[in-house]
Amino acid sequence: MNNLDDLYVLAEEERIEIFAFSLPSTSSVSTMELDGTCYIGIDPFEIDSYAQEAQHLAHELGHCITGSFYNQYSNCDIRARHEYKATKWAIKKLIPQDELEAAVNSGFTELWELAEYFNVPVPFMQKAVEYYKEQALAYA
Repeated sequence: MNNLDDLYVLAEEERIEIFAFSLPSTSSVSTMELDGTCYIGIDPFEIDSYAQEAQHLAHELGHCITGSFYNQYSNCDIRARHEYKATKWAIKKLIPQDELEAAVNSGFTELWELAEYFNVPVPFMQKAVEYYKEQALAYA
């Protein structure tokens, strides 16, 4: 299971700079420069828990690690595809499938229990469960 410190270490290893600044409408954002340098901004006043910070940081790292950025001015770019890819990366990083299966086999079956176990917000845990169910159906 990964924790917030692991995400910050990964950002440092990947040379992704993280800045704190006001982002009242999104809480976090990431961008990539033309040279491939990635930056993440997080608004510490919009984040109210360790779990929420981990979710936001993992999602923004997902954009950086996978290169999933969109151009808001391009009619050909699909924002949802990039958001999905970043979220998928965050899910796999924070809630690996084998660890989720082990937790369920150990008796953690309620979403809130799993969210506490993995230290993520309940809505993010719901996304993870739905993602892994979709994957199981796709490969059944």
